[in-house]
Amino acid sequence: MRKTLLTLGALLSFSAGLAAHEYDTGNLHIEHPWALAVPTVSPNGAAYLVIHNKGQEEDRLESVDTPRAGKTEIHEHVHKDGLMKMQEVQGGLAIPAGGEVRLEQGGYHLMMFDLKQPLNDGDKFPMTLHFQKAGDLNVEIHVQKNPPADADGGHSHAH
Repeated sequence: MRKTLLTLGALLSFSAGLAAHEYDTGNLHIEHPWALAVPTVSPNGAAYLVIHNKGQEEDRLESVDTPRAGKTEIHEHVHKDGLMKMQEVQGGLAIPAGGEVRLEQGGYHLMMFDLKQPLNDGDKFPMTLHFQKAGDLNVEIHVQKNPPADADGGHSHAH
């Protein structure tokens, strides 16, 4: 009986940790910050999350930093001259009042340059999000070898 209770307790604390991977600051709610594991030789990586604005006013993600990288920028994928390119979002990323912004593969993302350590599956590291109105928010990025099941809003991009 005691062994069963200990196992149940361990499972509950593990699932509570998963549920706790969300953050709030001001009117903003941040869901599941994560980064894709990259090969050891890769100097760069990207982090993703979803930002919900429950307020009546737009906010703006102005910048991001992490001790894991030399430099971090807010990026987007754009079609330019028939090619898909990545570029820095100038002036920060607007989070509309009552809306959400998804930072996901193939869209907006947090680009980390000059990684100080590889992004290995299972790693966790801190990142600070700097918002215009909500202020600074420290989050923990979970490194995964595969995107979360709901990372693309439940849509499959497989061809």
